[in-house]
Amino acid sequence: MIINGVTIDATFAEAFPMKATRAIITAQNEKWALISAQAMTGFATSVIACGCEAGIERVLDPSETPDGRPGVAILLFAMGGKSLAKQLETRAGQCVLTSPTSALFAGIDGGKRIPLGKNLRYFGDGFQVAKVIDGKRYWRIPVMDGEFLTEATTGQLEAVGGGNFLVLAESQPQALAACEAAIAEMRKIANVIMPFPGGVVRSGSKVGSKYAALSASSNDSFCPTLKGMCNSELSMEVESVMEIVIDGLSKEDIDQAMRVGIQAVCDLGAENGIRRISAGNYGGKLGPFHFHLQEIMA
Repeated sequence: MIINGVTIDATFAEAFPMKATRAIITAQNEKWALISAQAMTGFATSVIACGCEAGIERVLDPSETPDGRPGVAILLFAMGGKSLAKQLETRAGQCVLTSPTSALFAGIDGGKRIPLGKNLRYFGDGFQVAKVIDGKRYWRIPVMDGEFLTEATTGQLEAVGGGNFLVLAESQPQALAACEAAIAEMRKIANVIMPFPGGVVRSGSKVGSKYAALSASSNDSFCPTLKGMCNSELSMEVESVMEIVIDGLSKEDIDQAMRVGIQAVCDLGAENGIRRISAGNYGGKLGPFHFHLQEIMA
């Protein structure tokens, strides 16, 4: 398959089941909602070392938030329910409770209920007050700028992590420009995040390593400087490879995000140095969700 001069490899991205939740952060203005959201989703690129994968889903208009203030929706993903609940509560306490003018609400009504602000209330040292509105429990916690309002719980859903595609280009600037174009389109899709910095990862990994202490290591087959030194997947003209990783609330959400992202890259075409689109998989051994590139782009 060739789109605008860009070859779409006959391969698939391999993804795995995760647990996920959404939280809504509001604040006095969009600036402070984003500051809190960026703090809460920091150091959350990969479960390999971060404990969770998290990112900003989108900025919310005041008409879309529970308290009528500017807000931000974030998504958090983890390998299990216990780790998701721990990461959510720890990050909420350290990054939202501490952030000026912030409030915190559930972003998912269904699914299994997990603590959001349920245990943060103890920070109020006995002065916290519970309110039940329309069947939902909230906590008002006294803080120095007034009070911190938080919903007690949010919903946990089954989700998918690790959807991906690789952009193979003639130069580093061209690969990055293509990924930036893809991310701009993918961020318009609901229910997905691209958890790496700016949505892009340059240090794509493979499972395993020659060093026993490491569970993952550099994906040498796609490293341009290793041509001739390993079983390289790269032709001579490819000098830079970058990857976009996608987590979503469903396989269909990731399908849609990959489709618009790959199309954005292909729109730039071979004339802008884009040679191929590929994907990372491990022969079907990593996870049960397979995203076949040519099927997605058919």
